[in-house]
Amino acid sequence: MITRMPSFFEMLVQATHASCSRVLALTIVGLAWAFSQVGAGAQTSAPVKIVVEPLPADMKPYTETIPGTNLKIEMVPVPGGTYWIGSPETEADRNADEGPQRAIRIEPFWMSKHEIIWDIFDTYSFSLDIKRKTNSGVDLAKQADSAKAADAVTRPTPPYADMTFGMGHDNQPAICMTHHSAMECSRWLSTLLGKTYRLPTEGEWEWAARGGTTSKYSFGNDASKIGDFAWYVENTEKPQQVGRKKPNPFGLHDMHGNVAEWVLDHYAADAYSKLPADKTSANPVQMPDIKEYSYVARGGSWDDDAKDLRSSVRRGSDKEWSVQDPQRPQSIWWHTDATFVGFRIMRAYKAKPGLDDFKSPIVKQKGTK
Repeated sequence: MITRMPSFFEMLVQATHASCSRVLALTIVGLAWAFSQVGAGAQTSAPVKIVVEPLPADMKPYTETIPGTNLKIEMVPVPGGTYWIGSPETEADRNADEGPQRAIRIEPFWMSKHEIIWDIFDTYSFSLDIKRKTNSGVDLAKQADSAKAADAVTRPTPPYADMTFGMGHDNQPAICMTHHSAMECSRWLSTLLGKTYRLPTEGEWEWAARGGTTSKYSFGNDASKIGDFAWYVENTEKPQQVGRKKPNPFGLHDMHGNVAEWVLDHYAADAYSKLPADKTSANPVQMPDIKEYSYVARGGSWDDDAKDLRSSVRRGSDKEWSVQDPQRPQSIWWHTDATFVGFRIMRAYKAKPGLDDFKSPIVKQKGTK
């Protein structure tokens, strides 16, 4: 009887079969346990790491300049990937609306390096761009179509009071605007600059804030280091100029603190529980509608404790944000008491019809607030 010698490939398979089988068995056991927990209604365990994909080769940082000014918006590329939105049940100071954690898939996008500053928001809200062109003798009727369209974007009504409330202006984040106002400013920038800018979804914002981490903050779990990265209640009594603290791993400044930032989503305490526990959701969003409350602001602010600056913390707007507004109905443009809220913009790498071109549906209504 002739015994056939195994081929090199067969020997390699045999040599690795035992270890591979063991790994496979452990993987199957682990998955079976995870899905049994999901079936039992328990929170799915978060992965040890999140997956950060390589940036597309043509995604580079770039800078926008507001026409006719020296005002600039630096845009930073943010890679796509997968992560678990929210916080694990074991995280200290965790709030109930930060869970259950769910797997989220995020496409790459650009995000403004800093929060939108007053200098830019004033150009929009007070029509400073139109006034400047008029004073310079520009024939508004003969402008390029993009400039005409930008001029036609609805502008906020005059605020009841000075919305800086004496907290500073130049190069500081714009504050006190409503979610609707932030959306409309983003639409103005899109029309003016010829690229589609919008508020990030809640999933996109947290992904950007984490910067590829799973810790409480983008710099780790040690809250004693937060002063290096954030303006918060322990080191300031008002908003500060943007970009003075260290950036997160994606190169974004003030994702923790300074001002909380509007995202696109309606606030719902149970939003994550509505997502599937057994598969990854592709950039979910609670789309805005005609209701003025409640919308999500992320990141914590100058007026918050360190625990409220964690990457997973959520905050929903409410009527207390406009207590000082005496108008009836109250303004759809300004939150007189929200000196802690602002926004930044993003731009998707791949167009998302129905999301990128979404226009705020809110209109002034009797008794909406």
